[in-house]
Amino acid sequence: MCTSHDHHQGEAAQAGAGRRSFLRATALLGAVGAAAGAGVALPAVAEAAPASAGRWRPDSDSRRFTLAVMPDTQYLFDGPSIDRAPVEASLRYLLEHGKDENIVFLSHLGDLTQNGAEAEFAAIGEAFRLLDRRGVGYSVLAGNHDVKSSTDDQRGSTPYLDAFGPRRFKGRKTFGGASDDGYNTYHLFKAAGREWLVLALDWRLSAKGYAWAKDVLARHPRTPVILTTHELVVGDDQLSAYGQQLWDQLVAEHDQIFLTLNGHYWPAGRTTRKNAAGNDVHLHLTNYQNRYFGGAAMIRLYRFDLDRGVIDVETVSPWILGRAGKGLNELERQEIELSGDTDRFSVGIDFEKRFAGFAPVPARPARPAAKVVVPGTVAYWRFDGHDEGTAVSGTVRDLSGRGNDLSLVTVGGGALNWSSDHHPDQPGHGSLEFQGYKSPLKGAYLRTVDGAPLNSATFKDGYTIEAFYRLPADWDPDHHAWSGIVSRTGTGGAAGKTGDDPDEPLATLSLSNDREPQWAMRPLNQQGIATNWGQETPLETWWHLAVVNDGKHTTLYVEGCPVVRNPKSAAVGITSVGLPWLLGGYEYAGKIDQILHGRLGDVRIVSRALPVTSFMNH
Repeated sequence: MCTSHDHHQGEAAQAGAGRRSFLRATALLGAVGAAAGAGVALPAVAEAAPASAGRWRPDSDSRRFTLAVMPDTQYLFDGPSIDRAPVEASLRYLLEHGKDENIVFLSHLGDLTQNGAEAEFAAIGEAFRLLDRRGVGYSVLAGNHDVKSSTDDQRGSTPYLDAFGPRRFKGRKTFGGASDDGYNTYHLFKAAGREWLVLALDWRLSAKGYAWAKDVLARHPRTPVILTTHELVVGDDQLSAYGQQLWDQLVAEHDQIFLTLNGHYWPAGRTTRKNAAGNDVHLHLTNYQNRYFGGAAMIRLYRFDLDRGVIDVETVSPWILGRAGKGLNELERQEIELSGDTDRFSVGIDFEKRFAGFAPVPARPARPAAKVVVPGTVAYWRFDGHDEGTAVSGTVRDLSGRGNDLSLVTVGGGALNWSSDHHPDQPGHGSLEFQGYKSPLKGAYLRTVDGAPLNSATFKDGYTIEAFYRLPADWDPDHHAWSGIVSRTGTGGAAGKTGDDPDEPLATLSLSNDREPQWAMRPLNQQGIATNWGQETPLETWWHLAVVNDGKHTTLYVEGCPVVRNPKSAAVGITSVGLPWLLGGYEYAGKIDQILHGRLGDVRIVSRALPVTSFMNH
């Protein structure tokens, strides 16, 4: 709902502002580069982060966060040709933009070095101290150039293990643990209010390695997993022989694994496969060692946005960006950022649906009416506790205790049925299924009984009207537009208010032919009609509407979010001629003109302005 978005308004510059971030990075890294070419003057050692920088603290509640990925850096750490500057530039970029990008973790995909030599690991190990000093969460893994390629994770001691073994990560908040051999690790970070797991696997898993990985997954059964390894995807829509083995023995049978990341091969590629549960697994290959300056420690930014249901992926070289102020050579200009289909793209994921098989979101329990009847409630109707599909008959009681009960009105032999369907945040777990049709007019609706106190109420001190609704896939504007969700009968003409169309009802919360919610009514202080407009609301989706008047102005909310077309003019109260209110019906010129085609959930009317935090969907 919108209030959760409001809580994170400050994130607007975070996930989609890559190009602005690149420009800022130029200022950050400008001192790193000198003249273009292999003989540039670059820092000889990693610089300590400023003492004022503080510890790494990503926003663990934000539903927008970034996972950084660094593939093969081997050509930068090759015997006598060691150059730490590009890696350090990328790591400084992450430190500088950790807050505005909400960077939660970095995964290196192996082949840190060319020869797996002690001096090579000493150099890249020193570069990564930039992250160690700030407590940044990251993972590494051994590629075929970091260890003897013919061995698996039971190979024993190596310079890789000395530099990047479990001892390096001990005490790190994100470090979960390692296999006994030390070559496989798992890491946990918090983002979007939940825990995520990065499984960092060796170049070649042994039987013990597979058993360890499966045990980690079994011990974290509700945690979504990003699997990182050096070799898996070999190109678009293709796995290597070892990648196929990983898929068959580990990925396919573990629904938690929704994303895999690997390097080793080039050019970059990606594919999607269905796992044993029938869900998509996104498998991405990223490696730029074949490009200028050995890839220049390019990084991938995986920007997760759980509200939009997307991961936006971007590839950039902070080292080259930092040199832009000094002038770039021809090859650097081509590499500053990559924009091909395999380097800059978006992956659509309905995260809640994708994770439902292993981590379903608990259904919100129904709330008793007593919790919903807040002070000032003048009417509260809910429709739970009935058998699915049975017809409504008799009286629907007003649970506020104010006597605003509803009676059934049928037109053209239509019916009104009970349904168990409901908005996930609705207090009552039920709804009414209306089956209105325009021509010939057919359906059924509800009206307040004669003499109900609501019929004469004018709400001069303010009001809040709320309703939940859902329109079906067969909703057709030619037959179903302009039906009322909640409306007050009696015309403007009957009330002596002849401005605009005098045959329009005194108040109606209706749905336009474009499925836009509209609150159109005659205030006590106006002759004409005051109108609030919402945006188009998609079909087969539950929506919450709220109309709030504070005694002076009226605001329409959709899912707790104020709409753009809320008039600024004063609107006091709602004009009345003492006639009933309708649920699911709309009158024109004093006669029923349209009946809702869709489902209507809880409806509440309160004689004061409620804050968003007091709406029924909270």
